[in-house]
Amino acid sequence: MTTPEATGLATVGAATALLDAYRPGTARFLASPTRTVLAHGTQAEVAHDERPLAARVAATLKAASPVGGRPPIVLGAIPFDQSARAALVVPETVDYGPPLSADPLIALAAPEPADADWDIRPVPAPEVYRARVAEAVNRMRDGAFDKVVLARTLELRSSAALDIPVMLQRLARRDPNGYTFAVPGVEPGRTLLGASPELLVSRRGAHVVANPLAGSAKRSDDLAEDVRRAMALLESAKDLHEHAVVVAAVRDALAPYCDTLEIPEQPTLVCTAAMWHLSTTVTGTLGEHRPSALELACALHPTPAVCGTPTTLARATIAELEPFDRGLYTGMVGWGDLDGDGEWVVTIRCAEADADTLRLYAGAGIVEESSPDAETAETEAKFGTFLHAVAGRR
Repeated sequence: MTTPEATGLATVGAATALLDAYRPGTARFLASPTRTVLAHGTQAEVAHDERPLAARVAATLKAASPVGGRPPIVLGAIPFDQSARAALVVPETVDYGPPLSADPLIALAAPEPADADWDIRPVPAPEVYRARVAEAVNRMRDGAFDKVVLARTLELRSSAALDIPVMLQRLARRDPNGYTFAVPGVEPGRTLLGASPELLVSRRGAHVVANPLAGSAKRSDDLAEDVRRAMALLESAKDLHEHAVVVAAVRDALAPYCDTLEIPEQPTLVCTAAMWHLSTTVTGTLGEHRPSALELACALHPTPAVCGTPTTLARATIAELEPFDRGLYTGMVGWGDLDGDGEWVVTIRCAEADADTLRLYAGAGIVEESSPDAETAETEAKFGTFLHAVAGRR
């Protein structure tokens, strides 16, 4: 699919104009390091039935009409539980632009959030979360499983109506190199928005890229301390082990589809405005049978970065110890086309919004060496991405 970013004709203001034009409702916004997309309306909705998700998406795309003279795309979000209803549609109109990071106007200051009183309720409470991390660690020491990702939420209720476009602007302008999104949720009247740092998988022709992240540390405003935290993360045995488990799972999931697969021996560091992460970029070349980007994403999901290992035991532990349904959190958000190309991002650093309520999500990877206090602090730091968008708090 030819899009403006593929031509190299990046125009000043082309990407930020799409960001500025976003309004919640039937609009869908997705910005990645390769393109910015703003879509409106619904030409077709992906059905929810017994067929595999990738097959349903392929059938929907085959039946759809071209959009603006280009082949149709499917766009939206998929839940953590792939068997649950997804929020995927073929839009009526799609506008493309270059990456936000290529638009000089992204450096302009983001709008300030409106003054509002916020009622904030953690679910579960921090002390309960610490106890559940300790319970998971004890089970791992008894040999029950190797890793589990446990999440928390913050439920925020505002005294004023939420300004979702302002939140999106603040997310995008703070981390323009990541993956920023705002799409309708599964439930009417709800919007999923966030700024994820993690690419689950992308496919362009035979070329495949995955970028698992696992192992995190909070950024510091003090430069020397920020560097110290980054170096400590890069040398942390606990975090390196956690990261290696995720990379191995990505390798095992992609290997059956790829003729070649390149995986660096050691992770590198990537950062957002709030966090440092251990990162490995996995690249591959597909064999004769070329599964779509979504088929690859479904084969990868859920990675140990959002679930744990072994997967079945980790999922059962999540269901037992998390007092809420994850819904779209730690699922996938992205796009795919009729040729099978696409980008699917891990749905983290996100929230679901309605008229005056936000539910923020954050999780931490728990391994045998985990400290309940440190994992609770990590989730607090991850909440910072969205708290900054909401109220200017870090």
